[in-house]
Amino acid sequence: MTEERRATIRHRTLKGARIASNEGFSTFTCMVRNMSDTGALLRLPSIVGVPDDFELVMDDGRTFTCSAVHKSATDIGVRFT
Repeated sequence: MTEERRATIRHRTLKGARIASNEGFSTFTCMVRNMSDTGALLRLPSIVGVPDDFELVMDDGRTFTCSAVHKSATDIGVRFT
C-alpha cells in the first residue's frame, strides 16, 4: 500500500463539473470523484486536450483555479491554487 502524501483528507464526492480554459471557450464535462480543501480527483471520458492549468466550475456554481498534479487516461488529480 502506498503512503498518503496529501496534506488534507479527500472525501468521496460524486458531483458534476466542467473544466474551463481559454477564458471559458474550451470546456470539458467531468465528474468530481473526491475532494478536499486543497484538491480533487476528476474523471473524464478522455483527458486529451485538457490543459495543465484551468478553472473547475462545479454544477453548484463554485469555481476553483486548478493545476494538474497527475494524469492518467481518464483521471486528473488537481491542486487548487
